[in-house]
Amino acid sequence: MSIMSGMNISASGMTAQRLRMDIISQNIANVSTTRDENGNPYRRKAVVFAEKDATPFGQILMKTAGVAGNGVKVTRIVEDTETPMRKVYDPSHPDADEEGYVTYPNVNVVQEMTDLIDATRSYEANVTAFNATKSMALKGLEIGK
Repeated sequence: MSIMSGMNISASGMTAQRLRMDIISQNIANVSTTRDENGNPYRRKAVVFAEKDATPFGQILMKTAGVAGNGVKVTRIVEDTETPMRKVYDPSHPDADEEGYVTYPNVNVVQEMTDLIDATRSYEANVTAFNATKSMALKGLEIGK
């Protein structure tokens, strides 16, 4: 594995975790949004990651070299349709239904904050790996002095 390959893997992880933090922040910001542009309550969003694909030759070369992985990419951002929406009795709310219940998003702030801490730590781990790779490259350049 080349030095640049290690940096690219760390950079892809940082990019993916930054997007994950952005989506988590969006979820937290919309915790009380009862109506989106379509008139429906906001639905929690999540990021789906997958391993970056390599070219067929690159896959064979990496397998023979004993390298596992090519980095990470975001495949899609999905809406959480499995978690139930929160129903709160508030007949004075403009979005209340006939029975007086308001449907709030399926966003749990505690879960989102936990996910945010996880994404932050993953980002930091990728920064540490990137800096270690950079430091090794700089030390390698000093060998010739």
